[in-house]
Formats: sequence, structure tokens, C-alpha cells
Amino acid sequence: MKLPNGYGSVYKLSGNRRKPWTARITVSREENADGKMHWKYQYLGYYKTQSEALTALAHYNETPYDIDINKITFAEIFQRWSAEHYPKISKSNIQGYNAAYRLCEPLYALHFNDLRKSHLQGIVDNCGKNYPTLKKLRVLFSVLYKFALENDIVLKDYSQYIDINQYKDRNPNKYDRRPFSKEEIDIVWRWKDTNEYIVIILMLIYSGVRIGELLDLKKENVNLKERWFDVIASKTEYGVRKVPIAKKILPFFEFWYNRNNCEYLLSTPDAKHFMYRNYYDSYWKPLIEQLGLKDHRPHDTRHTCISLLTAAGTDDRIIKKIVGHKGQSVTETVYTHFEIQQLIDAIDLI
Repeated sequence: MKLPNGYGSVYKLSGNRRKPWTARITVSREENADGKMHWKYQYLGYYKTQSEALTALAHYNETPYDIDINKITFAEIFQRWSAEHYPKISKSNIQGYNAAYRLCEPLYALHFNDLRKSHLQGIVDNCGKNYPTLKKLRVLFSVLYKFALENDIVLKDYSQYIDINQYKDRNPNKYDRRPFSKEEIDIVWRWKDTNEYIVIILMLIYSGVRIGELLDLKKENVNLKERWFDVIASKTEYGVRKVPIAKKILPFFEFWYNRNNCEYLLSTPDAKHFMYRNYYDSYWKPLIEQLGLKDHRPHDTRHTCISLLTAAGTDDRIIKKIVGHKGQSVTETVYTHFEIQQLIDAIDLI
């Protein structure tokens, strides 16, 4: 019997059991560091017949939130909402909601019924994210309040009152971005042969790509012979572009390209796709601290590239094309051989 998505499931357990039938619901769906989806379930009970299990599941779905509405927390609302809705939406949407949820950590333990506009606005004002991310955060607040209203957990939707428009052209409490100095870049070069993951810092500095763009770069989009690679998905429409590979970091691209059979250029030691949190926590932070550069974040490499290009006298239009800033006009730019060579010549100067 096929049940509706998000309804739960009933199935028979193996072996000789007195109550072989069970009913279960999905509690959460999360992505592991290796990119695989991991499901968590809650079992409602064990039953002698399939009919009894279906009855129990139906009863749960009639009154799934037999809870004290004054005690259920923000985190619990998210878990219940995601368990119901994640099976119905795409992986990319799940990643977006999970990223927005991580910004809400100060709210996790608060009773949902006690939240007010000031709590939600506080997350917006202090998370340090840009406008596109704040839009996703507002959507998360909205769907959670809709869910809570539908289940009589709250009487008022405070998500409709939060203000993100003030941040359209600036980041709230934006992290200070500071380029790597010449001395700091020299330190990275000096230690590059001690750890294969150190060269990723140089690949970022001399390409100007966002860390997510490099982690998601597939080998099929890398042209080592002509020295460029395609960013086919980016956080902005201007980010979809061809990026030149500087001659000084070409050996690093060649090394990673030939390192293993992973479809992605960069990979974990077991040849898996790098997730940002895994890379940042397990590689970026420890290596940066070992090099004595602990104040730097991955995005600083992007500003370093821009600074180096500017210092080399590169035309602003070329810089925008290389790093994918607003001003390169269209999402899917058709590059001529001459334009690609211009980008390569510019990146080779830094």
C-alpha cells in the first residue's frame, strides 16, 4: 500500500516475532559530510497485524502534535516541519533551509510560543550574511510560522514583520574582509609542499573564486591545456563565468585533477566531494592556525586576488570578469579566444 509523502510508513520486520509490524515517521533528513542523505526515524510502536500498524499511523497523523504548545522549542518545530516537508523538496532546497537554520542557533532552545519579532530580527541583524542569504532566512521563518499556525502552536506570525530590505546593498555586521599581505602569501608558498591541502589556499588566492565554487568544481569543467575552468553555478548570476588558471598555480590544478577518480577537482582523502563545513572545520581552520594566519577566512582569498589584480594595473572590467562581480553583463557569457587570453594574461601578472 502506497502512503502519501510525509505520512509515514508501515512495514513488516524480518524474523519470527510476536508483533512483526511497525509504523514509523521521519524525524529529520540531514546531509552527511560525504554528501549522502541520512534519515532519522521515530517508531510509533510494534503490532500484530498490518491493520493495527496502519491504524496507529493514521491516529498519529490525525493528532501528530500532542504536545504542550508552551514548551515546544524552535529546534523541535524545525525538526517536525523538516520531517514532513524534506521528502517533498529538492536536495538544493534542503541545503538552503539547513544553512538558514544554522544561523538560528540562538533560538534553538527557546519556546516557539515565546518568540517575538525582536528575536527574529536579532538573528537577521547579527548573522553577518548578505541579502540573498537573508531572503532564505526569512523564508525559513515564514514556513515555520505557517507550520506552527496550522497546528495551533502559535496565534500570530511574527515572521511577516522582520525587515531585511535595509540590507539590500550591504551586509549586516559584515565580517571584516582583509586581503592576505605579501608576507602572509609568502608564508603559504613556503609551506605548500608540507601538506597537499595548503595549495588550495593558493588556488583560491590566484583565481579569486568563492570557496563554494572551487569545492563544487568538477573535472569535466576544467581545461588544463587552455588554462581555464567554468563556474557553472554561483550564488549570483554574474558568478557564472570562465576563470583563468594562473601559470604559477597550474601545477596544483594538475595535481588535483590527476589525484584520484573523484568527479570533483578537490576531494577528501577518501576521494569524496568536499562539503564546505567539512573543509572549513577540518582543513582550512587547522592549516591557517598552523601557518600563523588564524584571523583569515576563506573569503579573504577572493579579496586578495582583487587586490593583487588592482595593484598589477588590471582594468576593472577584466577584474569583474575574473571574479564574477556585477558588471560583466549576462549570466551565460560567450567568451571569444581573445577574451579568454586577456583573462589569462591578467591573472599571470599577479
